[in-house]
Amino acid sequence: MSGHGYTLFIGDKNLSSWSLRPWIAMKHCGIPFAEERIRLRQPESREAILRHSPSGKVPALKANGLVVFDSLAILEYLAERHPELHLWPREVEARARARSISAEMHSGFVTLRNDMSMDLLARLPAPPLSEELASDIGRVVAIWRETRAKYGAGGPFLFGAFTSADAMYAPVATRFRTYGVDLAAFGDDGTAASYAETLLALPEMAEWTEGAEAEIRSRKAG
Repeated sequence: MSGHGYTLFIGDKNLSSWSLRPWIAMKHCGIPFAEERIRLRQPESREAILRHSPSGKVPALKANGLVVFDSLAILEYLAERHPELHLWPREVEARARARSISAEMHSGFVTLRNDMSMDLLARLPAPPLSEELASDIGRVVAIWRETRAKYGAGGPFLFGAFTSADAMYAPVATRFRTYGVDLAAFGDDGTAASYAETLLALPEMAEWTEGAEAEIRSRKAG
């Protein structure tokens, strides 16, 4: 347990996009926590997860007897527990926008998730570009461009400073890298590509990637 009593249960770092979201937010904001990994796609995975998460899915955050499950719920909980970190933007309009695009990421982009699943360490050919996939990628590009243009003047993130919205979109940047997506083909003027590189260059992203590599090495050695 950390000083705050936080333990974050996550899946494989190479595969679990949902686990990355609260993990990178907590790391970037300096919130101490203990990390427990449950290997996914194994016969015993669901049973192991159910011991910690009633949804049977990761991530789950344990905090002094409370279990918060679901990435966005964890981010909301952390924002309430640590208001000084401003995990949501301070200004009302920007905060509403941040919550809107985070919720859209949470509930939408089904084709993008299915056709370009997270495989952090791989470099794979892009899947066939269906109308639905093109629409999802184009929408992400539009969100990044529009948000950076209107709210991002104060720094390199969507709202200038890092917020939960950046945590929600961090795994998407890894997907675009994995599948070699040229964002210019989807209406980007360079803004979205630059933002993706900002996310990928974070020290916390490097730490997550090192963890994924260590997991793969351990698996091969075993």
